[in-house]
Amino acid sequence: MLGAPVIMKITTEKLSLPFDHVAAHEFLTKNDPHLADVITRTGEFQFKLDECDSVYESLLEAIVYQSISGKAAAKIFSRIQALGANGVCPTPAEILKTRIPALRKAGLSKAKALAMKDLAQKTIDGIVPTLDAAQNMSDEELVERLISVRGIGAWTVEMFLIFRLGRPDVLPIHDLGVQKGWAITYRKRKMPKPKELLKFGERWRPWRTIASWYMWRAVHLAGKDARKIIKPGPKKKRPRRTKPSKIRQQR
Repeated sequence: MLGAPVIMKITTEKLSLPFDHVAAHEFLTKNDPHLADVITRTGEFQFKLDECDSVYESLLEAIVYQSISGKAAAKIFSRIQALGANGVCPTPAEILKTRIPALRKAGLSKAKALAMKDLAQKTIDGIVPTLDAAQNMSDEELVERLISVRGIGAWTVEMFLIFRLGRPDVLPIHDLGVQKGWAITYRKRKMPKPKELLKFGERWRPWRTIASWYMWRAVHLAGKDARKIIKPGPKKKRPRRTKPSKIRQQR
């Protein structure tokens, strides 16, 4: 039932988050009854931060995971980790010394191998900041810095902001899971266009990260029914009206 009191199982001992998740839940459930329903049905809040030691390592892993299944990516990333002297993660210098064929043999596409090389170089050059420096930078500044790395787009940076830095107000408007979750939550047949989602998400400020997390949960809760949600199609072009020919006018 929409608007029902929300009983969340939030174990603070399990959570080490840089934002006030209790305040976030109170705000969202008060201002959005549809979202409140998803929160109620989800139960325990299980948002977890990644534990990569550096921005470089987090993005290195993100490059591997782009556009492939999690299982396949995990296997490839373990091979990349084995390329480092410590067996945990190769340093930027080690990645630069590794030949492209060796990265390809680990399972990377040529594009991803080149992206890793560029990430390593930009880390050495200081364009990719340290984790401590990133903590003190704005979302906008981090996006501007990190998308300069080959193969790193806005979505990848947004995932970094959400799951490594724990920024509370990030809305990945191009994420298909968030788009589909929105359609499910608000009972639409089609996913929203990014601009539509951006405009709608203003009601979730300053907790758009938490709202986005529940859009992913909405897809999970929907199960097979989530397949019914489709992408918005292109606008149908109106047929051009042509002036009648002189022959028709004479008729």
